[in-house]
Amino acid sequence: MIWSWTLYRYLAKQFLTGVGIVLAAVLFLVFSIDIVDLINHTADKHVPTDAVIAMSLLQLPDLGLTLLPFAVLLGGVFSFVRLSRSQELLAIRAAGVSAWNLLAPALTVAVGLGAFCVMAVTPVSARLLQQYAGLEAKYLRGQASQLAVSRNGLWLRQGDAGNQSVIHALRVADQGTKLDDTIIFRYGSGDRFEGRIDARSASLESGDWLLRHAWVSDAGGATRYYPAYRLPTTLTRSQIQESFASPETISFWDLPGFIKTARLAGFSATRYMLYLDTLLVMPAMFAAMVFMAASFSLRLARLGGMSRVILYSALAGFGVYFFGDVTKALGNSGIVPVALAASAPAMAAILLGMTLVFHQEDG
Repeated sequence: MIWSWTLYRYLAKQFLTGVGIVLAAVLFLVFSIDIVDLINHTADKHVPTDAVIAMSLLQLPDLGLTLLPFAVLLGGVFSFVRLSRSQELLAIRAAGVSAWNLLAPALTVAVGLGAFCVMAVTPVSARLLQQYAGLEAKYLRGQASQLAVSRNGLWLRQGDAGNQSVIHALRVADQGTKLDDTIIFRYGSGDRFEGRIDARSASLESGDWLLRHAWVSDAGGATRYYPAYRLPTTLTRSQIQESFASPETISFWDLPGFIKTARLAGFSATRYMLYLDTLLVMPAMFAAMVFMAASFSLRLARLGGMSRVILYSALAGFGVYFFGDVTKALGNSGIVPVALAASAPAMAAILLGMTLVFHQEDG
């Protein structure tokens, strides 16, 4: 059969409509659950209602990105089932269109949707999630800073291959740019100890830390007092904040530069590398969901069983999600390479879906 561009556009539109309907329903359900949960958490904190609604809306794009693979899977099932029940799928197959040609429009839309989400949606969701984190720190945790500080205080590391400084502060303010009761351990090349600085406070300025009431000691123990002492630094406000933030709050376009800077400064960037690789394979994951949807729903016209199709699709989606969580945990712990941990769920789902479609199409 000669491929028809009109048919191609029609199938692509049907698939995109199915994904849109499922995604809208899922987002509405998630938003309802999230806002009820926030109301319960803020019931005794006297948080304004508009702030609660704003927090739910700010978090919604990130939740939507997390659930989008399920929307692609169930949206694909929905569109294929609708084509089957209207006998359109039967007529298309009777005209000589193979399963692979039938899936081409949906695969194109899925890959394009994945690329669009990575390049255009994730930067917006990251910015909104940063604002959500600020409101959460203010209203739920009662903190002026979003930084995750343990009971032992805040630890930072700065420098390059030649010089390193390890900074410890008992208290932080102004998003980590103001430190109280600060101790700085200075090291040279080969981790050679060069001294320490004890200061009452430290403020991050352009290119250096301004230490007030500082006692500077060298490696031999000689100490000198400075009312104000400047320590050069390459850290910026955004780098300090992002080093403690979740990867989802960093834009896709900013992740490569942040990972490079973090590694040079001595921060662990494994979870950020894993998140970046997960975003890069998102189009492949969406394609895998199309194959999974097709493998469960293309034979519906002949075999029936709508409830079984939905059940198998949901179980497959949860299986892929669970497998992805396992591989991410292995990647974060360093047991498996980061690239393998990020790509394994998508590759496994694609191979499984293609195998089932091959079995149905070619026996």
